[in-house]
Amino acid sequence: MMLLAPWMLLGLLALPVVWWLLHALPPAPRVQSFPPMALLRALNAPPPDATSAPLWRLLLRCAAVGLLVLGLAQPIFPRGQAGVADTDCLIVVDNGWAAAGTWPQRIHALDGLLDHLSRTGHGARLLLTARSDALDPVNVQSTQQAQVLRGMIDPLLPRAWPVDRAAATRVLAQLAQQGWHGPVIYVADGLATPADAAFGTALAHIGPVHEMYLPGSDIALLAPPGSGENGLATRLRAVPRAHARTWQLRLETGTGGTLALVPVTLPAGSDHVDITPALPAELRNKVDHLSLDGVNGPGGVRLLDERERQRPVGLISSTSSDTPLMGSLFYLRRALQPTAELREGDLDTLLARPLSVIIAPDGTLGSPDSRRKVEAWVRGGGTLIRFAGPLLVQGGDNPGPDPKPADTLLPVPLMGGERVLGGAMSWSRPEHLAPFPATSPFHDLDIPADVTVSRQVLAHPSTDLDSHSWARLTDGTPLVTHAALGAGQVVLFHVTSTAEWSNLPLSGLFVGMLQHLIDAASGIETPAGTTLLAPYMTLDGDGALVTPPAGAQALRADAFGHTAPTPEHPPGLYGPRNSRRALNPGDGPAPLLAQDTIGTASDLRGQVPDLAIGPLLMLLAAGLLIVDGAISVMQRGRRWGRRATVGMLALACMAHGPAHAADIPPDVPRAALETRLAYVVTGHADIDDVSKEGLQGLSDYVNARTSAVLGHPDGVVPERDDLSYYPLIYWPVTADATTTPARAAALNTYMRHGGILMIDTQGQDPATATDSPGSYTGSAPGTAAALRRMTAGLDIPPLARLDNHHVLSHTFYLLHDFPGRYDGMPVWVAQEGDSTNDGVSPVIIGSNDWAHAWAVDDSGNTPYAPVPDGADQRVLAYRFGVNAVIYALTGNYKADQVHVPALLKRLGE
Repeated sequence: MMLLAPWMLLGLLALPVVWWLLHALPPAPRVQSFPPMALLRALNAPPPDATSAPLWRLLLRCAAVGLLVLGLAQPIFPRGQAGVADTDCLIVVDNGWAAAGTWPQRIHALDGLLDHLSRTGHGARLLLTARSDALDPVNVQSTQQAQVLRGMIDPLLPRAWPVDRAAATRVLAQLAQQGWHGPVIYVADGLATPADAAFGTALAHIGPVHEMYLPGSDIALLAPPGSGENGLATRLRAVPRAHARTWQLRLETGTGGTLALVPVTLPAGSDHVDITPALPAELRNKVDHLSLDGVNGPGGVRLLDERERQRPVGLISSTSSDTPLMGSLFYLRRALQPTAELREGDLDTLLARPLSVIIAPDGTLGSPDSRRKVEAWVRGGGTLIRFAGPLLVQGGDNPGPDPKPADTLLPVPLMGGERVLGGAMSWSRPEHLAPFPATSPFHDLDIPADVTVSRQVLAHPSTDLDSHSWARLTDGTPLVTHAALGAGQVVLFHVTSTAEWSNLPLSGLFVGMLQHLIDAASGIETPAGTTLLAPYMTLDGDGALVTPPAGAQALRADAFGHTAPTPEHPPGLYGPRNSRRALNPGDGPAPLLAQDTIGTASDLRGQVPDLAIGPLLMLLAAGLLIVDGAISVMQRGRRWGRRATVGMLALACMAHGPAHAADIPPDVPRAALETRLAYVVTGHADIDDVSKEGLQGLSDYVNARTSAVLGHPDGVVPERDDLSYYPLIYWPVTADATTTPARAAALNTYMRHGGILMIDTQGQDPATATDSPGSYTGSAPGTAAALRRMTAGLDIPPLARLDNHHVLSHTFYLLHDFPGRYDGMPVWVAQEGDSTNDGVSPVIIGSNDWAHAWAVDDSGNTPYAPVPDGADQRVLAYRFGVNAVIYALTGNYKADQVHVPALLKRLGE
């Protein structure tokens, strides 16, 4: 047992005094009625001894006082802190994705460790083995007291990428070289890495190692499939165990709805199992991601992108096209089954349901009626893929040298007959494929050297044949041509869909070409392998999609599928909407293996906080005092009930300390406790004073006109202050304004996370003045060049002029003009269509000098007169400021207002 306040034991010295007082003072006299006869009978009775209380009362009261003193001494019984020495130590924590599933237990165990350090008065150093983000390397903290460490550890969250024990090893080596040594407490995630041997040695050089682990925890990961027949196929990887394990695989929509639950069993001793969920075609493409029930964190999530979507593809069948191993549909089925939803049948059956692509082998569009039906479908936006063959050459589909695609459903006119190896229009050897042009959807595909063509149909030479050719042979003749028809497209392979004319259908290139055509028909772009795709949304340590962290970098398109996430490339979604790619925690090739124990080990579940018995002892003391009081009242007579009730109520009231509001820590910024606007400090006292007065006036106007409550504005230096507290920052432009990389990085992070930067040149630079009639602009010399310098390092999106159709113009007030102190100059915002931050513009740029129009001095006056319309213009300036504030606070919640005129018109009709 340990005592947190041993000095309280001095209270035990009062026990002899208590004993003496209780012995010296007689009990209170008992209230007795006056019966005369009883008094007479007791005349010969000896007088009662009233000099002391009974012995049992003395013992009862002394026991109560003793328990109270012991309780105030705060005794505790240490439990489960094996391996913790009574000296400063090093705490090493694995905080990668593998620790996410058991993160609460790890924090609970660390709380018990910190309690022990707090009682012993020792501190610790903290080393996290996973980097916080791309800008923060693995490092060890200086020695801190337990209370400071608790403030660092309790808010910690696991990261969505693996630990970097190699970097931690280098940090430990530097620490040992500095001469720091002490016991090591290692909270492991249980997953092996190639750097474990060196890591264990580095820990041992620091001091004795005690590892805390969680036996039996299941580390599982959803990875790309080893093989599969549809885009939902996935592979469950896990650390092998001696027993079989069962999970539920959940197929979820983008809004969190569950489409299906698939039971998954991993056999004993196995490290993976392949899963191919069966889901109706109508629901399959609604699946947004897969998740494992009971597996918390990013490892239990697999995001899907457009590559996993199965597009409905129709195959027009005929009697001859279905010959086993030889028919024209055989190779098409083999090529498309893994990635497309295939539907086979006659033309009327196929057109009865929505389709992205129709594939017509040779001879399936011979009748004019069939071509008319397909033509109407293509004009509506469909894509027709045709294959050449003997029937196409002989069937009269090419009536003249200049037929139109609408007449023949062919992208280019064809020459009569076909080109055959050894024939009149022949070549002496089979031809290879030429490199695909940059405008071709196949441009990123590699061409195998063994793919050749020995027979083909030739296109009529024309001046625009090159623009219709997506693939050519080395002699320049087209292999794949295309032409637009209405809203759709017609594509022709100048060879058969079988291996009769070319071995192309036997190659993997054929699969890739068909897949790219289907993707293009669905509006999906296939980026080139070297194209850099920027992060759109990334997974956090809980497995939820969030805004990308600081330092997240773009990733090459050809790196997806086999690249493990890192702080530079966190797991998530990358690229624009029509060519988005998913990077998942399970994309790396490394197997999941159990980590070997380092040093002595103990179960994390045994690391529980120490048992404090002080409150229990004080409760027992209170109980004894209540019993003693009740006995005393009962001995005084029959009217004890009311007095006992009053006494118990008084005791209950005394048991509670006084209520008081919690003090706000002095280091907490006021902007974290109330919503505030901010302005960038320019270093010019007059401009900074106007910025402050302007934002104060705007804040007062917002508080009076809306339900928002704003505090006093703050001046900020972006490279020094934390900008995340402010929804909107006003930045006045001065002629000598410059920026630094640190300032640009801070402002880019601020805008990327949803903040709005309002840049105001406070007038127009005469050097660039192009005032239109009726505009009243102040003069701000040098601000045009200063604006270019200030924004040179900022991620400013493409801009468009703010008009009354933009949500900013009707967020609170309906506005058509956006004046400040001056009027007539345009206001610029990000172009609409960007889904980043829900489409909210990260910048508002103008020259109308809003701060002077909003400014209110200490006397409540508005010292700067707007021109030309005075007070009326000031009201419009305030209203624009209110719209900007509400826009920063609520985003695009009023975007639907742009449809109000059309809705009202329909209602009127």
